[in-house]
Amino acid sequence: MELPDSVVEPSWLTEYLGSAGIVVADVRWTTDGSGRVQYEAGHIPGAIYLDTDDDLSAPVGEGREGRHPLPSPEDFARRMGEAGIGDHDAVVVYDPVRGSHAARLWWMLEVTGHHVALLDGGLDAWEGELETGSSRREPAAFAARPWPSDLLVDAAEVERVLQGKAAVVLDARAAERYRGEVEPIDRRAGHIPGARNAPWEQTNLDASSGRFLPPDELRLRYEALGVTDATKAVASCGSGITACLDLLAMEVAGLGRGRLYVGSWSGWISDPDRPVAKGDEP
Repeated sequence: MELPDSVVEPSWLTEYLGSAGIVVADVRWTTDGSGRVQYEAGHIPGAIYLDTDDDLSAPVGEGREGRHPLPSPEDFARRMGEAGIGDHDAVVVYDPVRGSHAARLWWMLEVTGHHVALLDGGLDAWEGELETGSSRREPAAFAARPWPSDLLVDAAEVERVLQGKAAVVLDARAAERYRGEVEPIDRRAGHIPGARNAPWEQTNLDASSGRFLPPDELRLRYEALGVTDATKAVASCGSGITACLDLLAMEVAGLGRGRLYVGSWSGWISDPDRPVAKGDEP
């Protein structure tokens, strides 16, 4: 089945929920590891559960930067297949936090050529009944495809583009974390010198509904940040998760496809010699 766009309305999902070829994925990340418990307490009927740490990331360490390194293409394919997602399925992803975590799976499937859309507004926007317990699907064939190197950057590339002003580096974290006033997760506070703050929620979503802003308004907001062409933008956050919502928003705005710094802030500070900035200014 064809998806209408990269973002789908809850009404569309209500109409097509349960249709052949449609897989709904509930993506959660919690600092205390309670994601599955929350999922089992209430999720969209038939939705499978995917954990950001276990299913969408490689183990930390072994020379990898950041808290959520990308898994190998083979590991990702294995996990998707085990979860019941096949090569030809259309996947609708959501979470209980307005899409900020589900956007990671959207990005992973999108850049490897799969059919995927994000549920606009996330679980809060769903007006149907919820299902408890766990939903399972039969394993499916999901072929491994390489991560596109042209859409990924590392710390060295971030430094290069900032020095040459070849791209705008965005930081999708909340403003107080960007400014370095608080840091609830990582061991150092602040931001990458030169990165501009584009908080995933305030920049992209309507404050009351949690839905994406209209494309024209999104475009104006990103242009104000210096992005007129997303191919010259790099999105970062704490660990390469919420940055994906900025990448999706730029596509919704018609600005094209940006690049992802997967390591993001947690990867940047893994080298104590890298500089750190604080305050409102890049």
